[in-house]
Amino acid sequence: MQSKATTVKQYLDELPEDRKEPITKLRQQILDNLPKGVEETMSYGMLGYVIPHSVYPQGYHCNTKLPLPFMNLASQKNFIAVYSMVIYSKQEVMDWFTAEYAKRCKYKLDMGKSCMRFKKMDDIPFDLIGELTAKVSAEEWINIYETTIKK
Repeated sequence: MQSKATTVKQYLDELPEDRKEPITKLRQQILDNLPKGVEETMSYGMLGYVIPHSVYPQGYHCNTKLPLPFMNLASQKNFIAVYSMVIYSKQEVMDWFTAEYAKRCKYKLDMGKSCMRFKKMDDIPFDLIGELTAKVSAEEWINIYETTIKK
């Protein structure tokens, strides 16, 4: 469910009432822990956190006109999604996250390759998402990306 919003403010303003508070809290955790060199923007119809071309001129290999994705946050039809390219690319971060999630949350983790889906708004581990955001620097993410994804 991609938004047609062109700005972060527009995206936030268009959220359903029951999603405004959890998205706002998640967004704040991400912003508070965002590594230097990562910027917030709209990306793929979601809130996007990217390495801009000013930091990584090569851009995203799938479309070099786009900045390098780092993380996304979205309100989907039946859940809130957090997408982490670092979890997808670095097994030790995936292992850390899944272990910490199990310690902090009462419901089973609903997760794809890079996507964590939260259907129960009262069981979102906001602090853990903040910690995940800060887990690697922009420079380390670029290195991971160049050595494991962009081949």
